[in-house]
Amino acid sequence: MTTGTPIGVFDSGIGGLTVFRSIIAQLPAYDYIYLGDNGRAPYGNRSFKTIHQYTWECVQWMFKQGCPVVILACNTASAKALRTIQQQDLPKAYADKRVLGVIRPTAEVIGNYTNTNEIGVLGTKGTIQSGSYLLEIEHFAPQLKVHQQAAPLWVPLIENGEYDKPGADYYVQLYLDQLMAQSPNIDTILLACTHYPLLAEKIKAHLPAGVNVVAQGDIVATSLVDYLGRHPEIEQRITQTGSRKFYTTIDDTADFDHHASQFFNDAVKSEFVDVREGCE
Repeated sequence: MTTGTPIGVFDSGIGGLTVFRSIIAQLPAYDYIYLGDNGRAPYGNRSFKTIHQYTWECVQWMFKQGCPVVILACNTASAKALRTIQQQDLPKAYADKRVLGVIRPTAEVIGNYTNTNEIGVLGTKGTIQSGSYLLEIEHFAPQLKVHQQAAPLWVPLIENGEYDKPGADYYVQLYLDQLMAQSPNIDTILLACTHYPLLAEKIKAHLPAGVNVVAQGDIVATSLVDYLGRHPEIEQRITQTGSRKFYTTIDDTADFDHHASQFFNDAVKSEFVDVREGCE
């Protein structure tokens, strides 16, 4: 279906395109494929077992397209599936492949954004309940006090194109109020879902002055640049013709293309795939 050995970028839907956009900005020469599992989105309220199954099926499909490395540009998949994939799945059948997530790179640098050492984390129910950010931030920045808040209705609003409508303001305010009520000292809010940057302007408008809002795109892209520099055995396998291909598991590709173009800030033309064919 594709040629060469591209970098794979995966998300449960279209939010990962905000990360993909940043990756291309920093690494424009490489070949890429993007896969959105829109046919089974959203992942946020699903179980660990189901999210692992779906994510692993998608990762295997991307491996079969030639990807030596896949980026899980999805916080829920990174929180609930990445560890199992890295520690159990890859050693069994794909020891020469790599799967990277978005949580660790973010946890490594989030402490650089705060002056009060108190941050808020907004994410899906699955990401928040996993406790992944609490664990990773504790490891890299134990001085930080982390306050978490699930925002379960934000992804459906965004996926359905309602993120810039007046009705979205109520739900933006709802979850921000719940988060900020946890501490008056929060001065940095991490958008721990790759969908949320599309709500960034509304989020900023409902926050007190001086509160930083941090998206993950540039952080993940910078981390990937560093990773490839440290792993030439992976980097040298990636072809560099500037190719970018988009795939989705929803058969209405026109709908995917319409919404994806708004995330990607450029026209998107996708193909439908059934990732379950041939999966173990």
